[in-house]
Amino acid sequence: MVEENEMAMRELSVIGVRVELPANQPILLLKEVDGERYLPIWVGAVEAAAIAFEQQGVRPARPMTHDLLRDVIASLNGTLEAVHITEMKDGTYYAELLFTGFPRVSSRPSDAVALAVRSGAKIFGAEELLDEVGIVIPDEQEDEVEKFKEFLDTITPEDFGGKQAK
Repeated sequence: MVEENEMAMRELSVIGVRVELPANQPILLLKEVDGERYLPIWVGAVEAAAIAFEQQGVRPARPMTHDLLRDVIASLNGTLEAVHITEMKDGTYYAELLFTGFPRVSSRPSDAVALAVRSGAKIFGAEELLDEVGIVIPDEQEDEVEKFKEFLDTITPEDFGGKQAK
């Protein structure tokens, strides 16, 4: 289902989210599935918490916005096929939601990833974007990535300043 003018895309996996200090700014970290580049995206606290909740299996008493959107899509017999993180302009990332049988929908990458992790959709980054802003972590810094993964295993939703939805 690739269009003729479709840009080259690389599949990404969600490494996780963390809070960057001292600015207290959450970062979403994605990595190429078949590559070495990482894509760091600064996100809002609510979206970071939504991604972290899903990765940790936290089920709030009431649905979060991304849970609601997933349920609405399902109730309309829609399927989120994929998320494409397409570009960065003036420091802002752009993404698209690709639905089976429906037009693409523009989205913030943080919302798109939060929805993708809930619905099992694959996440892709444009090759050109990864060439432009993707980072390769040298071998001596690989332990930092492992520390980051360990950090992700220990954080709680409260670490993002958010409270569980009721």
